[in-house]
Amino acid sequence: MHPTSRLLPLSLVAVLACVPALSARAADSKKPVSYALCPRTDVIPPFDGAPSQIDDAERAKLRANRENESTEISADNQNGTEEHMTYYGHVNLHRGDQYLSADNMQANQDTGDYEANGDVQYQDADLRAIAERMHGNQDANTHQIDNVQYQLVSRRGNGNADNILVDNNLGTLHGTTYTTCDPTDKRWELKARQIDMNSDTGWGVAHDASVRVYDVPIFYFPWFKFPIDDRRHTGFLYPDIGLNSRNGFDYQQPFYWNIAPNYDATFTPRYMSKRGEELSAQFRYLYDGGWGKIDGSWIPHDDLVQNRIDNTALPSSDPDHYDPHYDPMQVDDRGMLRFTGAHNIDAHWQARAGLTWISDPRFIEDTGNSISGISATALTSTVGIYGQGRYWSAGIMADQWQSADYTFDDDGLPYNRQPRLYFDWDQPVLGQWLSAGVKTEAVRFARDDQPGGSRLDIKPSLTVPLQGASWFITPTLAWRYTAYELDPGLADQIARQRAATALGIDETAVTTPQMLQYRDAHPTRSMPIGSLDMGLYFDRDVSLHDGAYLQTLEPRLYYLNAPYRDQDGLPVFDTRDFTFSWGQLFRDNRYTSADRQMDANQLTTAISSRFLRQSDGHEKFAISLGQIRYFEDSRVSLPQDDIPIQHGRSAWVVDASYAPGDRWTFNTNYQWNPKYRQEDLATFRARYLFPNDGVVNLIYRYQRNLSDGTDLLRQGDFSFLYPVTPTWSTVGRYYYSLVDHKPLEIIGGMQWDSCCLAVRVLARRYVRNREGELGNQIGVEFVLKGLGGAGRDSDKILRRAILGYDRDDLYLVPPSNTTLDANAVNDDGDSSPDLLP
Repeated sequence: MHPTSRLLPLSLVAVLACVPALSARAADSKKPVSYALCPRTDVIPPFDGAPSQIDDAERAKLRANRENESTEISADNQNGTEEHMTYYGHVNLHRGDQYLSADNMQANQDTGDYEANGDVQYQDADLRAIAERMHGNQDANTHQIDNVQYQLVSRRGNGNADNILVDNNLGTLHGTTYTTCDPTDKRWELKARQIDMNSDTGWGVAHDASVRVYDVPIFYFPWFKFPIDDRRHTGFLYPDIGLNSRNGFDYQQPFYWNIAPNYDATFTPRYMSKRGEELSAQFRYLYDGGWGKIDGSWIPHDDLVQNRIDNTALPSSDPDHYDPHYDPMQVDDRGMLRFTGAHNIDAHWQARAGLTWISDPRFIEDTGNSISGISATALTSTVGIYGQGRYWSAGIMADQWQSADYTFDDDGLPYNRQPRLYFDWDQPVLGQWLSAGVKTEAVRFARDDQPGGSRLDIKPSLTVPLQGASWFITPTLAWRYTAYELDPGLADQIARQRAATALGIDETAVTTPQMLQYRDAHPTRSMPIGSLDMGLYFDRDVSLHDGAYLQTLEPRLYYLNAPYRDQDGLPVFDTRDFTFSWGQLFRDNRYTSADRQMDANQLTTAISSRFLRQSDGHEKFAISLGQIRYFEDSRVSLPQDDIPIQHGRSAWVVDASYAPGDRWTFNTNYQWNPKYRQEDLATFRARYLFPNDGVVNLIYRYQRNLSDGTDLLRQGDFSFLYPVTPTWSTVGRYYYSLVDHKPLEIIGGMQWDSCCLAVRVLARRYVRNREGELGNQIGVEFVLKGLGGAGRDSDKILRRAILGYDRDDLYLVPPSNTTLDANAVNDDGDSSPDLLP
């Protein structure tokens, strides 16, 4: 073996890695591309004597250390001088992860000329190639390789080139092809007569390039420019094309602007045949101490609203037919502007902002394509400074609400908190025997053209956490003090309501002297709250038909006592009652905020049991059952829509799950009201996972209106991704409201898949506005795996509609997040390049 510090012509084959670079930027996908249908054999088998396969982390290290490695040469025979050497038979060169072999090689150290011929083979961490002949000059860094066939190792891809010419940092490829298909079954192929590349600028230029499907050209580019490395570049991204009943033909063409290494922008002109034009833009920035993103969209003239005006009867002509509510019918200059960002002040403090503005309250409904778009009633903008330590958290913030529902007046919006200050502290004292804490909050509430007020809430507490291996007892004593300073108008309004209730008359009949008897502009509330939480833990070994399990039995008692305080004189700024659930069994207040603190003399009894597989901790079965016993009536309530708690028992709460195997999962949440002898809430979910990415979901949801006993919600939801054959699969969803007797969303589609080509057809019918009108949408998507796709991206719709369409969605920590994926999309799910490497 003859070692040398000089690098033989290994550098030129780096140009081969640039052949598929024009596709690498477009290969990102929201759902990872699957090559499961591809042959498992390599197009070019590994070479004898070449380095073994490595993972991504090791591959990156080898690339970085190549310049520090020397080249070692071995051959069966060699002759000549050191300056002019000829190698014969099984010539092998090694340099780090790089490997080159040939039948014969000649090298002239004086002139720098070299030539290798006869079964030339090359392999490194990224690719594997074979060629007929390789020659050039090392000193001038000019090289040529003839009749090349290559295969990517770090990702899927293969192709050919008639010859490759390298002149320092410039490279030219003639007669180049690239595909992710198997050579024996080329469903698609990228061809180019010539590709010029410049590694200094990171750009390549393709001449006479075409994309062929089944050898039929479907795209032709006489000239186009593309990036050849991981550097971000300005240029067009793949378009988004769709068709639906609201927008008509829908075409979006993103343009990416690489402004600087730490900020960029994306502009997306959009044409909708039924609505007109729209321009969207996004600006992103990133620096050592934080990040930010600005999104905006603008519709100069919306024909959708114009048609709504033209086709709707005016109130004067038919008042029963048309109710405009609070819809401004804004035709011109509709849009949205949103900012999200954060700045790290130090190790404990961070400034964050999330600001959103829309031009009119119907904008989200008219631009969204899901039920969530028409269920949003208000948008909030928040800005603040937040801190957190080991035992404390604090912050100062402000928020502003804007209506996103034209059926409601702005008077129904929540109060704006301008500002809100809070400080929470909870720390063990006296060792681990005592824990002391305090929750404090000071808020100024304001609403446009309406009176507001300020609130101070302080809640200190002491807790004694007693526990052992199989038991715990946690007594807690707290004191809650809340004080208000009300604007005169709000103080008068509350006083008038109290007087009308006390005197049994209408509010309009209340006189000023009567109102003044109940008026208090500075109301307060002060009261103790005591609780005792205790539980036991039992377990035993059990044997079931599928193995050994650990069964647990966990009884728990929670006693709560809080005296009654008259709170009718307190305003309601940001408080509502919690939805009754398992968690509500162990809370010391059934209200969400400080405007109401419940009075209580109640005991929660609950029990849980689990079956845990001892081999891996898998939870086969779990059930929790609990109920509250009210020893007295609860007298505190909200002014409206609040159901008082009476002496007796609450609804039984049952949460259960059963996983008989790794594929079936059953879950239920059930509440049975003994007073009315019927359920208040019921949810049943069943899921089956097919072996090859398939899934079936069946869900039933029911909720009773506790105020009048009517059905508030009753829905059935069936969704699936079913692989009919390895190449054909179907998707579908039928989401139906049994109360309204109409579908909420219907989806049906099919996908044909192969090793390197996929076609998806998706039809959708969904509720598109608050009137309950249904919209239709049809999309066709062609995916050339490893190159990109054309048509409307259906992944986002299907991931939302079919839980388990992407298996990662079923995990708290997705398996794909445990390893670094260089081709993963950005965290925000957009198609723009990553802001920084």
